[in-house]
Amino acid sequence: MSTLKIKTITCHNVYNHGASLQEYALLKYLKQLGYQAETISYNPDYLSNHYNFLAVSNPKFDKNFFLRSIYLLLKIPSRLLSLRRKYSFDKFSKKYISSTKKSYLSNQELKDNTPEADVYICGSDQIWNSFFQNGKDPAFYLDFVPDDKLKISYAASFATENIEENIKPFVTKKVKRIDAVSVRESSAVKILKDLGFTNIKHVVDPVFLLNKESWNNISSQEKVKKPYILVYDADNNPSIKNFVLEMSKNNNWEIVTISNRISYADKNLSYKGPNIFLSLIKEASFVVSNSFHAVAFSLIFEKQFVVFNRAEQINTRMKDIVDILDINETILPYNTTQDKYNYIINYDKVRPILQKHIKESKQFLIDTIQKGKI
Repeated sequence: MSTLKIKTITCHNVYNHGASLQEYALLKYLKQLGYQAETISYNPDYLSNHYNFLAVSNPKFDKNFFLRSIYLLLKIPSRLLSLRRKYSFDKFSKKYISSTKKSYLSNQELKDNTPEADVYICGSDQIWNSFFQNGKDPAFYLDFVPDDKLKISYAASFATENIEENIKPFVTKKVKRIDAVSVRESSAVKILKDLGFTNIKHVVDPVFLLNKESWNNISSQEKVKKPYILVYDADNNPSIKNFVLEMSKNNNWEIVTISNRISYADKNLSYKGPNIFLSLIKEASFVVSNSFHAVAFSLIFEKQFVVFNRAEQINTRMKDIVDILDINETILPYNTTQDKYNYIINYDKVRPILQKHIKESKQFLIDTIQKGKI
């Protein structure tokens, strides 16, 4: 094994299937290349309040002790169930994600006590999405890394087609310090080119760096006995509900979900961790989602799927991957009235296109780590 040490930084411990699996994938691939890879346990306050039992999200219930107490009592059942989800994710992270023993709470803490490495990689996922605080956090642009250390972004995502004017000077200044820049969407390439950057690489999400067999090895053996349609809906979209109910009836499929707000499913496994997420996609008869990583793993396991646009303006992630693979028919509008779907993905055509992009993305990482720049 090489003595070269690599530290990665991404949205860590955020209890999201895609976020956990892309973090694992990048580390796993770097280890396959022979490097000593570890993620930085970066836990700023804005990413670390997922399972606060005393949190009151509605201000009107936080006005006095009585209202607050009633609110918290009513929330106990759902919050106890959410602890099962937390346990599942923590178990996955402990087993599969190598991270620094020290936890860092801010970019300044990282600057004051920078974790030792030869190479630092930021990415992937929505680390540069400025709709959220992480996109405005210098740490996710490797601001804490000394000038003489190699800095790489891998598949960083803005998640949108444009960024706000007031964030552009910040992004320009921070990205300039990164030695080799790669992003996950073609829209991100355009954003950076509009800011004056010329040498930007378009790469695939880290989950594609591992093959189907690698994902099979860590997927759960727990299975749903009957044929089913898997629903991953972060918006609780009524159009998705109508679509799924119709497909379920027409095909005699059960409805399975990992979205905690879906009430019409026959089975809800939202409290399960990433291992179950993998096996549910792998064994599904059909996948319906508005999640980028549900699409990504549907492609990896070569499943038939449809993806709905999100209510938020973060659809470029899904649009980009289906554009590349020329399967745009898989995308439906947020408010579609369509309940029939006949398009069949031809994986004999999709597979070689995807493999070409995966090969180029792997080469980017290999070359930049070995040579320092692209």
